[in-house]
Amino acid sequence: MSEDAKTRIIEWVKQQKKTKHYFNDLCKAVPEMKMMQAKKVINELVNEGKLKYWSSGSTTMYMLPSEGDVEKEEKGMN
Repeated sequence: MSEDAKTRIIEWVKQQKKTKHYFNDLCKAVPEMKMMQAKKVINELVNEGKLKYWSSGSTTMYMLPSEGDVEKEEKGMN
């Protein structure tokens, strides 16, 4: 179940237009899972390097490691 859930989460992230995702958004990829189960799977994906954390200081989000240079993206926003 865990490997299937990991695959579905990664595929869901790849299909989205935005690059950063809230934890609750990632849970939409595995609606049958309770939040604690999903958190465990998402943390495994981070530990495996398939997802990475992004933090604004007050909010933690998740993104694919291949989603480019976040610093450059943020400089363009200012």
